[in-house]
Amino acid sequence: MIKKLFQKFFYYLIKGTLVVVPLAGAIFLIVWLVATVDGALNITEHFLQDDQGEPLYIPGLGILSVIILLTLVGLIFTNLVTDPIRNWLGRTVNKIPLFNTLYSSIRDFTEAFVGDAKKFNEPVLVEFNDSGLKRIGFLTQRDLTALELENHVMVYFPYAYSVAGQIAVVSADRVRKLNISATDAMKLVVSGGVSGLEIKKEGKH
Repeated sequence: MIKKLFQKFFYYLIKGTLVVVPLAGAIFLIVWLVATVDGALNITEHFLQDDQGEPLYIPGLGILSVIILLTLVGLIFTNLVTDPIRNWLGRTVNKIPLFNTLYSSIRDFTEAFVGDAKKFNEPVLVEFNDSGLKRIGFLTQRDLTALELENHVMVYFPYAYSVAGQIAVVSADRVRKLNISATDAMKLVVSGGVSGLEIKKEGKH
């Protein structure tokens, strides 16, 4: 009787852990990230004070300021900045050593996620050798003739439990498109292979 009670206790403990830990972890990370960014960008602390003379912090104002700023910049660059001005800015940035490398890399990486030509939206399976070793990645470049690599493509491989990854150039005939969404593929890789296939499994029943 006691043994069964302990078994039930641990069973429900594990079930509760599986429900609470992912939910609490996701909420904690989102709250921490938003609070950190909001605190770093909250401009009221620099010129407003409370009754005790301490810097006045208004929660949410930092994030709101960034959203408004980004929207205004997007509005201005879309409707007021002409192509000659954009080309001049591009040429100016390209002339600054180191900064141009960082800027272009961050710009291309950002555009890959939120730009018009998204890059990480085509999950593929790459076979690396004759032993059958395969890895899941995202096709980022189809034409590598500029590198004198015809019939080759460029694939990005995210690391598990990380925001980093690596780029590999592979023969095109070793790349096969996966019949899953980019979101599920990213979840599958970043989670170390334990998440991202739930939808496929449910669809088989």
